Amino acid sequence: MGYPSSKKSFYSVNHGAGRRLSRSKAAGKKGRPGLISDKAFKDSMQGIHLITKDQRRIKEEAPGAYKDIDEVINIVVAAGLALPVARMRPLAVLKG
Repeated sequence: MGYPSSKKSFYSVNHGAGRRLSRSKAAGKKGRPGLISDKAFKDSMQGIHLITKDQRRIKEEAPGAYKDIDEVINIVVAAGLALPVARMRPLAVLKG
C-alpha cells in the first residue's frame, strides 16, 4: 500500500530483496565450492517444489543468496514508500 510520500518514487519500490551473493559465490565455480552448502540449500527449500534441468546451478538462486527480506521491507517502510499488506512464500521455483 502506498503513502502520500510514495509519489517521490513514482509509486514504485524494489520488487525483491536483491542479491547478497553473486551466482558464482553462492553455487561455486570452476571446481571451487560455493558459500551455500548442500544442507543449507536443502533446509531453505523445505516445502518449495523445485523444477530444473541443471541440478548443478540450483544453488545460484538459493534464498541465502539474497538479502534478508525483513530488513529490506523495514527500510522501505521507514522511507515512507510503502506498507506491506501480505507476506508471500514461493510454492515452486523454475530454474533453467
